[in-house]
Amino acid sequence: MSGNLIPDWAKPHDMSYIERIRAQGRDANPFFTLMGVELGTMEKGSARIRMPVRPDMMNGEEWLQGGIFTALADEAMVLATYPLLDPEERIATISETTSFLAGAREGVLIAEGTVVKRGKRVIFAEGEVFSEGEGLILARCSAAYAVMKR
Repeated sequence: MSGNLIPDWAKPHDMSYIERIRAQGRDANPFFTLMGVELGTMEKGSARIRMPVRPDMMNGEEWLQGGIFTALADEAMVLATYPLLDPEERIATISETTSFLAGAREGVLIAEGTVVKRGKRVIFAEGEVFSEGEGLILARCSAAYAVMKR
């Protein structure tokens, strides 16, 4: 099998995820490209991303599918986490909880992630998803990430 059959995002990289995000923008993350996620701010311990709601993201009741709220918040929390890692560290999700406060049918969603505590082996983070125009909080998330050496 030729190496050309493996998409670039699936190949091993010399750069860390955060370095690829900084160099390639959203193209470093296939989920961002698929969902139309736009990068906003990304600092040590906080990050912000945005995503337009599209008709193909709706569930059978014509509301934004709930997993998208969780995925968007997770991505913001991860982007807040990565700048705090040493070059030889990476993370994996241990647990994540989402509370859905309101639904969305259109517009643009903003997700903000914040690191609550960075321990040696676990990082705790919180995320919120809200509507861009109204600022209405739609979902709140909390997550724990295991810190591992490469």
